[in-house]
Amino acid sequence: MAYKTILVHCDAAKNVAHRLGVAAELAQQHGAHLVGFHARPPFQTPVFFDGGFPMDDFFKSYEASVKADLATASAAFEKATKGRHLSTEWRVVDGYVDNELAVQARYADLLVLGQTDPESSLPTPADLPEATALTSGRPVLVVPHIGVTSTPGKTVLLCWNASREAARATSAALPFLKTAAKVIVLVIDAKSSPAGHGAEPGADAATWLARHGVKVTVQRDTAADADVGATILSRAADHAADLIVMGLYGHSRMREMVLGGASRTLLGSMTVPVLMSH
Repeated sequence: MAYKTILVHCDAAKNVAHRLGVAAELAQQHGAHLVGFHARPPFQTPVFFDGGFPMDDFFKSYEASVKADLATASAAFEKATKGRHLSTEWRVVDGYVDNELAVQARYADLLVLGQTDPESSLPTPADLPEATALTSGRPVLVVPHIGVTSTPGKTVLLCWNASREAARATSAALPFLKTAAKVIVLVIDAKSSPAGHGAEPGADAATWLARHGVKVTVQRDTAADADVGATILSRAADHAADLIVMGLYGHSRMREMVLGGASRTLLGSMTVPVLMSH
């Protein structure tokens, strides 16, 4: 198994180069076709419009902004791929990015997005990473807005709780896991159960992964009264992990995102890329 089509979201963010660099490097490593994706948002009449200001002026401002954002995103994609021996494609659609991205992602093996930057003024939805992971049916690699020091995948922290979501995320991450120098299966507050973890929490997952040639160790931990997400981040730092793999827990109903506590913590405070799947 390998990633043969990688889709990367390209907006006009000041740190878009961080995710583009990761996506381009991964595409080169896997011999994958890299698709740069940009969505042009539709024009919306201002909610405060009372007819006192010409609508043409509003539209011209919108049009100029959209063109500028497209030019910035396109230039960033071209810069990130220039000089690389890659099969690439630049794709632009008209529509809301969260809806369009979820559809486009279904025709890719991996989607690369940027972590939400709290200081960004772009129209990109703040919940885009989790919304896309919940609705696309594809694994999403979220790159920190502060950037990375190396391409992810050498030391991987795999969060395992024997759930459906964890199983899907682990399967989706196999191309990373099989080439990693070290994979730590992290099990937090686990209880032995024939219907879940088995007699030795983490052991069954490690055995399965070992059959794929994954170099794996198991670490059992407790979060006590601490946030599970904070414990995951702490262990990632302990092991100098450059990638965290986890299942995404939550659902989206009427555009109100509801996530599990660990998911919220990692998406808000991540310092290394996180590969997640629902």
